[in-house]
Amino acid sequence: MKKRLLSCIIISIFILSGCQNISDQFLSYTDTKTLDEFKIDNDLSTQTNDFFAKDLALISIDETPDTDAELTSQSTLLVNVTDNEVVYQNNVYEQLFPASLTKLLTALVVLKNAELTDSVTISYNASHIQESGAKTCGFKEGDVISLDALLHCLLVYSGNDAGIAIAEHVGGSEEAFAEMMNDEAASIGATHSNFVNSHGLHDELHYTTAYDLYLIFNELIQSDKFLSIINMSSFTAIYQDYTGKEKQNVFKTTDWFLDGNAEAPEGVTILGGKTGTTYKAGNCLILLSQNTEGTKYISVILKAESNDLIYAQMSHLLSKTLGN
Repeated sequence: MKKRLLSCIIISIFILSGCQNISDQFLSYTDTKTLDEFKIDNDLSTQTNDFFAKDLALISIDETPDTDAELTSQSTLLVNVTDNEVVYQNNVYEQLFPASLTKLLTALVVLKNAELTDSVTISYNASHIQESGAKTCGFKEGDVISLDALLHCLLVYSGNDAGIAIAEHVGGSEEAFAEMMNDEAASIGATHSNFVNSHGLHDELHYTTAYDLYLIFNELIQSDKFLSIINMSSFTAIYQDYTGKEKQNVFKTTDWFLDGNAEAPEGVTILGGKTGTTYKAGNCLILLSQNTEGTKYISVILKAESNDLIYAQMSHLLSKTLGN
């Protein structure tokens, strides 16, 4: 009798779960802490199961945040990715606007689903971004450029037109590519996010968390291609313009640590990262760094009040990697 009652309860749960939104059916962060205790065969994808089998730094939603008077940004996270240990965390599950840190997930979708040798023709949509102040590479409708070059322009220079061109080529449309982004985020456990575009220009429905960004970035740093791109201080794009002539443009990094405008603490080497800034997102920065012992760290700061402050705070945060 008890077994029959239990079966009815389980069936009822599955039926009711079908009425939920898709996002409601994703496993929460707290679920990941105990998932390895359950040995249940279900419809979760192999990719999702692989994710939960990985060694990752886990932070309970109820865990008391760390405090440091010099770290005043809205959200801050520092993870030792060599040993999968959290060094510092504060407000890492608050849903915030990511600005151009969005482009990290765009890059992850590209690296997993597309051929970098593809030629991409710039559309009217990609070449006519209307938002005031949006950073663009200046591509014109009809320009032809490799997907590889666009990926570099996206990550090094943070070109929003590169983001749209990538989305249209890989996904068929911006909307379809955003679906691919959300599917990819869910597959690696970044379930407290929602992405509606490939570039990060502001949208009220476009948000993520510092912890989700850590998961996305941690996935990306497994790629040698990605690591080589984010370490560049500049990139020269060679492509065919809309008239058929070869064109070259040099795009400089937006990362002050890489261009010499900011200094990391002595003993810390910046291996690369991504910047992001909009009025509502504030100043955002994620980095991969390494100390003199070879230990690698992912550091995330979201919603700092200015560029000067975010680099000062990031330097202070990275000093915690030295064990002083």
